[in-house]
Amino acid sequence: MTSSVPALAMRGISKRFGATHALEDVSFTVDRGSLHALLGENGAGKTTLMRIAFGMLHADAGTIEVAGRRREWRSSADAIAAGLGMVHQHFMLVPAFTVAENVALGDRGLFSGFDGTRSAERVRRLGEATGLVLDPSTRVADLPVGAQQRLEIVKALSRDARTLILDEPTAVLSPGETEELYAWLRRFVRDGGSVVLITHKVREALAVADAVTILRRGRTVFSSAVAEVTEDRVVSTLLGETGAPRGNHAPPAQSPADAVVLSLRAVSVVDARGTERLRDASLSVRSGEIVGVAGIEGAGQWELLRVLAGRLAPRSGSVRLASRIGFAPEDRLRDAVIPSMTLAENVALQDAGMLRGRVPWRAFEARARRVTTAHDVRPGDARTVGALSGGNQQKFVLGRELDGAPEALVVENPTRGLDLRATDAVLAALRDARDSGCAVVVYSSDLDEVLGLADRMVVCYDGTLTEVPVESDRVGRAMVGIH
Repeated sequence: MTSSVPALAMRGISKRFGATHALEDVSFTVDRGSLHALLGENGAGKTTLMRIAFGMLHADAGTIEVAGRRREWRSSADAIAAGLGMVHQHFMLVPAFTVAENVALGDRGLFSGFDGTRSAERVRRLGEATGLVLDPSTRVADLPVGAQQRLEIVKALSRDARTLILDEPTAVLSPGETEELYAWLRRFVRDGGSVVLITHKVREALAVADAVTILRRGRTVFSSAVAEVTEDRVVSTLLGETGAPRGNHAPPAQSPADAVVLSLRAVSVVDARGTERLRDASLSVRSGEIVGVAGIEGAGQWELLRVLAGRLAPRSGSVRLASRIGFAPEDRLRDAVIPSMTLAENVALQDAGMLRGRVPWRAFEARARRVTTAHDVRPGDARTVGALSGGNQQKFVLGRELDGAPEALVVENPTRGLDLRATDAVLAALRDARDSGCAVVVYSSDLDEVLGLADRMVVCYDGTLTEVPVESDRVGRAMVGIH
């Protein structure tokens, strides 16, 4: 049951973050009484667009209309008052509070007197009306992840939301919970509500949506009723395929001595919430090869890389790792270095757990000089790692991990935020490591980059691991669950 007046209409939306043009002249319209899927690769601008719709961010240009009336949000409170609700990918809940207390958060006058009985009754009433049943007295910390998502929806409905925005709602749900969620969303739409579904799962989206819009690199590149498109058309538009495969198609020649350095067999990983993030994953990496890893955010690659680097213990399965593994995580300032320490002190951190007795500072200073020379790190007058430029920090971390010729190297988004010169240096270092016999595993959200590096490719999708040819179309399709 659709209406000629859209539930939400965004026109000419643009947004910059510094030099990055996150959105450029984007238009997006959601009909009343419809479910509209918003698709795009990592960084396409989907979440940014919906945060603007919900008043969390302000657009640099463009207009927003809700139910035919032009709106200008001062904050999310204005969007909520106009009938919008947003369920974020990372839930906005207070774990120590009960269900009723979380529903009451944000109500006007909450701190002048919380009425627990009234809030609990509201939760029960919504549960009866929608089927989203929750115990109002249960602490959020004790709820399974599917129930936490139901709570987020109940929060929005308690504020009379008529248009719901859901950001990757099935990323942490089991198949049964996913089916239950979509059944409820279809009922909500049939009753006149409207839904925006941000997702990477093409097949799933086309099965439940009435319309689909695709963003690529901050622009609207496609919008259509689902009944008028094919899965192949959506996938090719989503990935920007030209039909030409990309990447290295022939792995380097291997000698009989090339050995398996990293090995996983039927490995599963469960996160703190009890959600299975990696499921029955098997992989072998040999010396002298680069294995590229691709996957949409949250597909299991974060856990895979940390298991391979020896930083995360699986719940089940067998793991065989090299005795010396280098690891360069994506967030170098949080996970790889201490910015306020000197280069020598950060070199010492690598072997901190093995140090005994007096610290050999002269040796670490010599290693720091060796790293900066070998990897063209230019410290200038900088005494601490935090004073280095981003490119020099990344080259330093990679050089430190490669110093001493590790048997294996695991790297995550190695060139994010780097300029062309630093990017070329980092990619060259990875190839040199491979050519010297190191087993290298690289994940990059830049698909062209990882295809250009990889001798073999594996794709993470919904916690599973699949090896695919080093071709952009095959990898891209596997990333959205189409083989």
